[in-house]
Amino acid sequence: MPLSSHVPELGALELLLAVARLGSVGRAAAELGISQPSASSRIKGMERQIGVPLLDRSPRGSTPTEAGRLVVGWARQVVEAAQAMDAGIDALRVRRDAKLRVVASLTVAEYLMPGWLLALAEASPGTAVTLRTANSADVAGQVLAGEADLGFVEGPSTRPGLAGAVVATDRLVVVVAPGHPWARRHAPLTGAELAATPLVLREPGSGTREVLETALRPYGGAARPRMELASSTALKAAAMTGAGPVCLSELVVAEELATRRLVAVELVPELDLRRPLRAVWPAGQLPGGPARELLGLTRRSTKRSPGK
Repeated sequence: MPLSSHVPELGALELLLAVARLGSVGRAAAELGISQPSASSRIKGMERQIGVPLLDRSPRGSTPTEAGRLVVGWARQVVEAAQAMDAGIDALRVRRDAKLRVVASLTVAEYLMPGWLLALAEASPGTAVTLRTANSADVAGQVLAGEADLGFVEGPSTRPGLAGAVVATDRLVVVVAPGHPWARRHAPLTGAELAATPLVLREPGSGTREVLETALRPYGGAARPRMELASSTALKAAAMTGAGPVCLSELVVAEELATRRLVAVELVPELDLRRPLRAVWPAGQLPGGPARELLGLTRRSTKRSPGK
């Protein structure tokens, strides 16, 4: 017997469950990688299709109506059944799809990806992984073009057309050679001082540079760079030879700071150089197979890591 026209599509049911769980159409839309107007329109269309109001809307958010709570319960069963079917299909396809194309920003690729891929190899020994590196802008472009199954980027935002999840956090530090005047400062470096100083920076499009430029925007923006280099290794070498201050991930310079080949400059507390590290994939296409497994491993690793 065919389903009646009153039964919503699976995507609409997933949206309704997300709204019920998060208490907001906007937060549900962000989680599913769609715009808020599109999510609101889909909810209203589902209400017309079913014939009853599903949400009570207020300035504080959205909560299910009495009828909505019933539909949410039924929707949960449908979505869970669909997820079970999805997992079963993945299992059927695993032999053919045991290939994973990953593209990651340099920091993630060099300092986090080796551990994640080792865990993936232990969990799924038959998965063949191809890993490429690029700056965050190019990572996003390759994922959108279908050239990678999963990408990893640095920076405060996700490019339109991509969905993502934060898998770790990182902090940028300003480092100088031991002989640099900033290495002997007694007062923290202010945002205005950092913005006015020509720095040795990564190339445009890198997540590191995007975070720094965002943080310095309230101080008039970053000064014209002293030079631009395309790798963390080159930036560290430039800093150690006295070319000028460099801004890099603390993951990248941990060894140099421990051996005093570089010195971290103390910054004023309001200069926030923390950044999220995200996994990204095309919006509306949840990762499947090895990509889903790798994503799960990164999240479990983050939960085990202190301070992340």
